[in-house]
Amino acid sequence: MASEKHFKYVILGGGVAAGYAAREFAKQGVKPGELAIISKEAVAPYERPALSKGYLFPQNAARLPGFYVCVGSGGERLLPEWYSEKGIELILSTEIVKADLSTKTLTSAAGANFTYEILLIATGSSVIKLTDFGTPGADSNNILYLREIDDADKLVAAIQAKKGGKAVVVGGGYIGLELSAALKINDFDVTMVFPEPWCMPRLFTADIAAFYEAYYTNKGVKVLKGTLAVGFDADANGDVTAVKLKDGTVLEADIVVVGVGGRPLTTLFKGQVAEEKGGIKTDAFFETSVPGVYAIGDVATFPLKMYNELRRVEHVDHSRKSAEQAVKAIKGKESGEPVPEYDYLPYFYSRSFDLGWQFYGDNVGETILFGDSDPTSSKPKFGSYWIKDGKVLGAFLEGGSPDENKAIAKVAKTQPPVANLEELKKEGLQFASKI
Repeated sequence: MASEKHFKYVILGGGVAAGYAAREFAKQGVKPGELAIISKEAVAPYERPALSKGYLFPQNAARLPGFYVCVGSGGERLLPEWYSEKGIELILSTEIVKADLSTKTLTSAAGANFTYEILLIATGSSVIKLTDFGTPGADSNNILYLREIDDADKLVAAIQAKKGGKAVVVGGGYIGLELSAALKINDFDVTMVFPEPWCMPRLFTADIAAFYEAYYTNKGVKVLKGTLAVGFDADANGDVTAVKLKDGTVLEADIVVVGVGGRPLTTLFKGQVAEEKGGIKTDAFFETSVPGVYAIGDVATFPLKMYNELRRVEHVDHSRKSAEQAVKAIKGKESGEPVPEYDYLPYFYSRSFDLGWQFYGDNVGETILFGDSDPTSSKPKFGSYWIKDGKVLGAFLEGGSPDENKAIAKVAKTQPPVANLEELKKEGLQFASKI
């Protein structure tokens, strides 16, 4: 007879959303034994963004217990003991292979069953691998990805083993930019390769991207745009030695890091719950089409109230906030207290080298660039506004102070009217501080 455990609440997944949900449950009041977190990772929930930043520093690198949730947002650090003190069961290194929403049962790879009354799906994303596309040689050693702490440990070991070697980074998004910087800081010869015409194309305009590409080039990172990795060579040990590009170029490589995106982990629930835009469809309280089943973080496609549309957002800020909203809604239903609808202002950020940018709102419409975007400046500070139908809908700022970042967030939230784009360009950051 397979073992069976019952909980009132189960959080499936052990990432950022799970950790913040647990904290909110504790805040709202949860009895010992009512709540379990089931995670395939071997450690308690941690702030995932640290893996592409502090974890890879050559000196004073971030390590657990330093970045357990909720330190990334200035909250308390939830050590594994915190969960046991609160009577929250942390079920780690446990992969759920089957979910039956009709019988409210989750089954692990080891054959254990977990039943629940209320389920929070916080499974996050899996990383897209080049082996998924059958790229020749993509299974060679030292072709690395970054999603979980295990991946980060492999990357750290490779950085140490190949000190001063050649690294090729495949992908021009967050991971590509952050890891190219991290490898450069670790004294690697770094080449970054991506098929798009410029880096971070989902958010950056050509003007914004030109700054980062030039800045990285000045730091010694080679940036190859408009081409992709089509194969890898390996030595007799199976270790990668070279990356073959579509344009015929061959790049020597001791380490390859691939960051070509993620996929929301929704497979367990296929056909059992309504889906939309690649995620699990929810209402403004993160409840799915199945009553008592909630989805938070990367997997949720939710109503983005400001823009009156359904969206899926892959970012840590939304993971945290959606988790808190869902738990408030669950507890509100129990107590009969109304909970306001989720009203999210999209927020993205990244840090690398001495740079740090923030973006708020929606990147649609015409754009203007303002400020000092000279990559050779000692302290560059510049930004962009996105203007549609005579209103500012999005705002981006590199090198902003906390107050300046708050000001551009306010612009994106209030969507002020703008008559003259030339004037707006001249005013730049001043426009934001007036609002």
